[in-house]
Amino acid sequence: MLISSHSQLYHLSISINCIIKQCKTINQLKQIHAHSVAKGLISHNTCSSQILTKLLYSLTTKITHKPSSSLLHYAVSIFTTIQNPSKFSYNIIIRLHILHSSPHSALQFFLQMRRSSVLPDFHTYPFALKACANIGNISLAQSLHCQLLKFGFLSDLYVTNSLIHLYSLSNCLSDAHQVFDESSDRDVVSFNAMIDGFVKGGDLVQARAVFDRMPVRDSVSWGTLVSGYAQGSCCVEAIELFDLMMDLKVVPDNIALVSVLSACAQLGELEKGKKVHDYIERNRIRVDSFLSTGLVDFYAKCGCIDTALEVFELSSDKSLITWNAMLVGIAMHGHGQLLLNYFSRMINAEVKPDGVTFLAVFVGCSHGGLVNEARKLFDEMECVYGVSRELKHYGCMADLLGRAGMIKETMEMTKGLPMGGDMFVWSGLLGGCRIHGNVEIAEKAAKQVMELKPEDGGVYSILASVYANAERWEDVVKIRRLMSGNKVVKKNSGRSLIQLDGVMHEFLAGDSSHARTDEMHMILEGFSEHQCEVW
Repeated sequence: MLISSHSQLYHLSISINCIIKQCKTINQLKQIHAHSVAKGLISHNTCSSQILTKLLYSLTTKITHKPSSSLLHYAVSIFTTIQNPSKFSYNIIIRLHILHSSPHSALQFFLQMRRSSVLPDFHTYPFALKACANIGNISLAQSLHCQLLKFGFLSDLYVTNSLIHLYSLSNCLSDAHQVFDESSDRDVVSFNAMIDGFVKGGDLVQARAVFDRMPVRDSVSWGTLVSGYAQGSCCVEAIELFDLMMDLKVVPDNIALVSVLSACAQLGELEKGKKVHDYIERNRIRVDSFLSTGLVDFYAKCGCIDTALEVFELSSDKSLITWNAMLVGIAMHGHGQLLLNYFSRMINAEVKPDGVTFLAVFVGCSHGGLVNEARKLFDEMECVYGVSRELKHYGCMADLLGRAGMIKETMEMTKGLPMGGDMFVWSGLLGGCRIHGNVEIAEKAAKQVMELKPEDGGVYSILASVYANAERWEDVVKIRRLMSGNKVVKKNSGRSLIQLDGVMHEFLAGDSSHARTDEMHMILEGFSEHQCEVW
């Protein structure tokens, strides 16, 4: 029998609200909801909104990660039964959609809120601004900015920081800087948002200027700038800033640690990177997947592939990025069969490969001459592993087949490529022609490379070498004259860095025929840049 007495309803709703506060799981909340419906409380406007709002709030507080779709739908079903939702209820449902990475739905509820004449508050706008940032809607963000000015909400530090973050993330750095400068109340989050914006925009000078102005810095401030220097190839500055951080006894976060390891890897600073590793072990810092990836990448690039393998094996948290770092390292050291063994282990561990995985595999197979194995995996990429082929994958295969002397097969592969292929594809083919003396196809490949990148001197040198090997000296002279007349840029020589007794020694390669190998390594170098962005 449903309860009808207002007094009974009031006391029962109070009891249910107390029980809601004591709930520890989502299932317990659902049981309370079912009990409220069975007792007829939800059908009474006097307490239904209060109970449902508390349910929504409790749902939010119980979520420590991204809510599932079923949980989000349940929250929406509760919200839709609330008559005349309050701004508190709207804030909760908008926040849940932000947590679920559903910015469009979050903005729909914000629009519904405005149309219902429910005024947003200081909590509403940061959610709406974050939704705009996630979808990159600058025009809507500017409209919200106008509302903030109109309602006087820019005096709130949380709102201002959200706006700065939005503009920074959208690369509207002048707008972000204007909001930052006009703000009367700034904290470390405000400064960090500006530093992050300038770092992402590639303006490290401005990022350092903001950093130097900070009255108080936290680990995020230091880590963001160290990361920016490492990503911007300002590796010396990254290491110097990290050293200053250590001198000031600032505890680095994993972003700073991974970034300084990346800088050490780029410079070949093995001893410095080892000290960073020692610091991690001495302070018992948890080595998560990102940090283990940074260590593997560092040791592999510094030539310590055995240490990289050891770090990898000791890692208890191996993500796809960690596996890729290991595969890339093995590929760069030319251990083709070992690479295939680790690829098999990765598949057996049920880690789904991506495009970077196959780039590493093909480069490793190319150096090891594992033609059949590479062909098999190339054929299985899409149908077995669900990874789309890109031009870089075709470029690796062209390099592999060219090395093996399968020039005609490589030419057949290029016929169906989008836009006829790219630099990597034709450079791989050209390199194979140089090794096996195929002048006719070398000329075709060189023509394609010259059209794609006429200023690159490497292709002229390789074609001249092909002519020289065929004793076509007149053609050698023509190529040299063409190179001089077109004012092409001479390809930078390959270099190796070796550290002996704390001193870095650099060796330059004068043979431009290494261009093809350099370009294959450029593919793998791009993986490290991607890593920094992810980290």
